[in-house]
Amino acid sequence: MPVSKRRPFKRPRHVPATDYEVVIVGAGAAGLSAALILGRCRRRVLLCDGGRTRNHFSPAVHGFLSRDGIKPQELLQLGHGQLKPYATVEQRQNCVNTAYKDPETGTFHLTLDSGREVTTRKIILATGVTDILPTIEGMHELWGRGVLHCPYCHGYEICDQPVAVYGTDKSVAGFALLISRWSKNVAVCTDGWTSMSEHARHRLQRHGITIHEQPIRRLVGKRNHQLRHVEFKDGSMLTRHAIFIHPSQKQRSDLAAQLGCRVLQRSGAVWVDKRIQTSVFGVYAAGDTTPAAQQALVAAAEGAQAAISCNEQLTREECA
Repeated sequence: MPVSKRRPFKRPRHVPATDYEVVIVGAGAAGLSAALILGRCRRRVLLCDGGRTRNHFSPAVHGFLSRDGIKPQELLQLGHGQLKPYATVEQRQNCVNTAYKDPETGTFHLTLDSGREVTTRKIILATGVTDILPTIEGMHELWGRGVLHCPYCHGYEICDQPVAVYGTDKSVAGFALLISRWSKNVAVCTDGWTSMSEHARHRLQRHGITIHEQPIRRLVGKRNHQLRHVEFKDGSMLTRHAIFIHPSQKQRSDLAAQLGCRVLQRSGAVWVDKRIQTSVFGVYAAGDTTPAAQQALVAAAEGAQAAISCNEQLTREECA
């Protein structure tokens, strides 16, 4: 017997009328996962796809159970395709420009970049972050292949190769020691920063990690965008297969700020509680937007958790 595509439930009279029950902003692993769960809950959902995801330049997604090594774009295509059977999920190539909460009804009003205005009872923010790379020639060009950010995503692919770790503060020592799990040929490049503590220097030297404090002129890559060598301003060069970096980040969207959500001062991440809800009731966040580990699998799990929390709260309101 075919499954009906009609929504089976009528809106209770005490529940405000809105265009959607949930609007999901962002269609990466977190947003797609949230949409899948809510589609299976037969919720009226608008999934707004704002364009390229953070891992767009990476050759593959790793550590994602059953999809290890898949191309990022292929993973997204599979996710979008698996939403098609769920008629209550609407997918749109739209960014959300503005959002505010109606204090009287508790509903949310959003403006899309198409000019369309929509209302919803709940919002899931899955907009992710933007990496702010150092202004060194070659950093942007090699990003995702010769310049890497996550050893759990890319460490296995550079096993036993000579690698560098870039950093201009005290965190670089710990990061380099972590990378040494994958390669014993690790060099730290501090780009002119010389304030590393003696204790940190001793730890690095004890594990055979060299320190290069001279300023960097540029990163020289190969045709396949792998790193060839680091060129310093004093004319010296360091041959490396890749360089790891923990870049600064900013929220890709300011919707959390518009809605009044609490943002963590140190990391800039949007604070969430154990239900993946932000400090604003009815607004949830998932994926790189939150303080969780920045991996596709973790983002997908957070998206699912946000969707479950969302559906359960909606149900409580309807059954009051």
